[in-house]
Amino acid sequence: MKVILLQDVKSLGKRGDLVNVADGYARNFLFPRNLAVEATPGNLAKLEQEKKAKENKLARQKMEAEELAARIKNLSVTLKVKAGTQGKLYGSINSKNIAEALKEQHGIDLDRRKIQLDEPIKAFGSYEVSIKVHPEVEAKLTVRVVEG
Repeated sequence: MKVILLQDVKSLGKRGDLVNVADGYARNFLFPRNLAVEATPGNLAKLEQEKKAKENKLARQKMEAEELAARIKNLSVTLKVKAGTQGKLYGSINSKNIAEALKEQHGIDLDRRKIQLDEPIKAFGSYEVSIKVHPEVEAKLTVRVVEG
């Protein structure tokens, strides 16, 4: 019997998969637990519609991420920090500081976990920081650290 999985089923498949199972397994296990529905033409059409909607949503998210990445490429963020006599910063600059400065200076609200910073910035200068806007889209942001 062909069924459409409504949830992930271990050793059978993922949500939305069309799988062939024994009649008894479907009637006695999958259907009572609402893990699957029978693969009727109506249910297959509904599955296709859901897949298309999901693809459209993912494409729209990627397009929005590319637009945001294009905006970020042209921007730079300036952070004013205090320093000691040797030119060393008091503390360091991390992804949270960069995200706050980006929101304050340019109005772009970005999750700090998307900012790829290998190690905190501990000196004055200009730095290129990678921002993972989307799993497939990455942008570079210029961060300038000046004495203030």
